[in-house]
Amino acid sequence: MIHELRIYRCIPGRLPALLKRFETTTLKIWQRHGIRQAGFWTVAIGESNQDLYYLLAWESLAERERIWAAFGSDPEWLAKRAESEKDGPIVASITNAILQPTAFSSVK
Repeated sequence: MIHELRIYRCIPGRLPALLKRFETTTLKIWQRHGIRQAGFWTVAIGESNQDLYYLLAWESLAERERIWAAFGSDPEWLAKRAESEKDGPIVASITNAILQPTAFSSVK
């Protein structure tokens, strides 16, 4: 099992729109594609309170590549994302990292 850490840095003031999009749209589409989330976090104390952090769980890099590509081209996702950005962009930048657990990690 590998995990992918994704960090979305929002346009100032647009974090509520991103959270709404995940809660009402994205997670349902992810479920249909088999994308497994391992948790979501906003920043209470830290560099920016306009960021969303989340983890995805993957069996392998090959699974990630196949499923993420299908999600990224899903017509419903593309339409809903465009609709959610009718008032302007939500996300300024996205960073991600593929994480491997250490031998002593409680999460494998």
